[in-house]
Amino acid sequence: MKLVLSSGSLYTLPMEKAFEIARDIGFDGMEVIINYDFQYGDNIALIRDLQSILPICSLHAPFLELDGWGDKIAQVIKTTELAQETGIPLINFHPPAWMAFELSFWRWFRKVADYQEAIGKGEVVITVENMPCTGSFKVNPYVLGQTSAMIAFMEEHNLFLTFDTAHMGSSKASFLHDFHLFYNTGRMRNIHFSDYGYGREHLLPGHGVLPLTRFLNHLRETDYNETVTLELSPHEFPKEEELIREGMQEVFHFLCVETGRKEKGEIVREKG
Repeated sequence: MKLVLSSGSLYTLPMEKAFEIARDIGFDGMEVIINYDFQYGDNIALIRDLQSILPICSLHAPFLELDGWGDKIAQVIKTTELAQETGIPLINFHPPAWMAFELSFWRWFRKVADYQEAIGKGEVVITVENMPCTGSFKVNPYVLGQTSAMIAFMEEHNLFLTFDTAHMGSSKASFLHDFHLFYNTGRMRNIHFSDYGYGREHLLPGHGVLPLTRFLNHLRETDYNETVTLELSPHEFPKEEELIREGMQEVFHFLCVETGRKEKGEIVREKG
């Protein structure tokens, strides 16, 4: 099991600094969210520079409008092409939003018969993310808001899953029950890990209400062998870099303990 940090967790810092912090703490790699840093310039060179600090395990397609990246369809394709060109094994994207009337995206989304063949071309794993419910009535503004519908779609279109714990926690569904439904499909390739509670997503573990310790123990007991990507709100951390490092180290220690993973210092002691 790889422990990965999402660049979005520290998006208030320069991306190179986020990579350095993740490297120093002991994360296996990073997930990079395609953001404004990728609007201009040589994106392949940018990725290569970041990879020289720490491996990139996945790219997250944009969820903002970016110059040069086109519409949602083009964004998925461009993200996949960038992953192919730089040796990144997985990309993730959000499904169409019915509330935003993303009709052309929805038509394309349904039309792709086999995502791994048509988009990933056998080189990049293509995953879609389960999305959150919002508002007082907990409405999911995205298509495939129901677990059963999302599973059926993934199986029909050979699409894999990035499972987001906070998004699952925001819904009316039973968190652990629906997680098991997704897990049992064998299509889970990445996990966005954070807490949810009191109407807020991407909280530090323990700042919300989700049974995250039981969740991680299940991953350990079932020999989950993919990535767990820590995706937190940067507002969960103070502004000072030293305090950010301390807080991130505590979360990383929690992840290592609950997944049975050795920390960097423990590996060094064993070798000595």
